[in-house]
Amino acid sequence: MDRVKKSVAPADPALDESRRRLGVKLKLARQAKNLTLRKLAEQSQCSESLLSKIENGKALPSLSLVHRLVRVLESNVSWLFDETEPDDGPVYPAGKRPLIPLERKRGAGGVTFERIIPFKGGHLLECTIHHIEVGGQSGAAISHEGEEVGYVLCGHAELILDGVSYELKAGDAFSFRSHLPHSYRNIGKERASIYWVCTPPTF
Repeated sequence: MDRVKKSVAPADPALDESRRRLGVKLKLARQAKNLTLRKLAEQSQCSESLLSKIENGKALPSLSLVHRLVRVLESNVSWLFDETEPDDGPVYPAGKRPLIPLERKRGAGGVTFERIIPFKGGHLLECTIHHIEVGGQSGAAISHEGEEVGYVLCGHAELILDGVSYELKAGDAFSFRSHLPHSYRNIGKERASIYWVCTPPTF
């Protein structure tokens, strides 16, 4: 009897490179804070084995875990994803803005952040476009200091804010205080994109 070969998804070089860079930066940040792998795992509420995989470039953390890690490390999401320093000019051309992908895994992923305001000192605002693939979602709800506002550029999404669900379509806008637990997901049949601004910067 012939055996059926399982299909293997093609490797994504961009995602592999994101994993590698993030792992190196995370390890450097942990060592700079004199934290063991176990201690950082405890303080960021994740397993030591998952943290080890992330540091070794074999996994990407969920959005909620990213926020917990940068809080413990007193760092920034953009720094962890190793964005290159942009030019000092006011224009951020199309095709040259950093893209930060989140790997698909249980309950999260399928999201890519496109930075609109460069990550560098002095900015009071953070602005990104959240591109959410069909079925994609941010994962567990997160909360932090600040205030946020968003505008749906295209697609159909659901915003879950403090346990309440809000359906969003192209042209809809929203705003809320960031201490309220929040998450989102694509509930449409095409990619959704949300122009998202918050202050102070957390990414």
